Amino acid sequence: MESKFYEKDKLLVFKISEEIDDHSVQKIRRRADYEIERYMPKRVIFDFNSVTFMDSAGIGFLIGRYKFANMLGVTLEIANLTQSVKKIFEMSGVLKLISVTSLQESTAS
Repeated sequence: MESKFYEKDKLLVFKISEEIDDHSVQKIRRRADYEIERYMPKRVIFDFNSVTFMDSAGIGFLIGRYKFANMLGVTLEIANLTQSVKKIFEMSGVLKLISVTSLQESTAS
């Protein structure tokens, strides 16, 4: 997982580039929590463009980061959902809780 902080916009973007399952979610969670506390952004966006697989551990991960960010006064959003990830989020109700946004090309690179 790559992360980039944009000081001007107080925006932290996480580009997830691996499968999100029970095996990988702990490492991703620790890194995300560390970066959120380190930068204290106003907005956090998780970019799912490169996620090829996600199971229920990914839902738990995202809900946990949503609660963590909310506790710190940070807005959490998701972007670039693949069809399979979008379907999982729709079925679980995550999309009713967390906003989907689009990343501008200058922000995404």
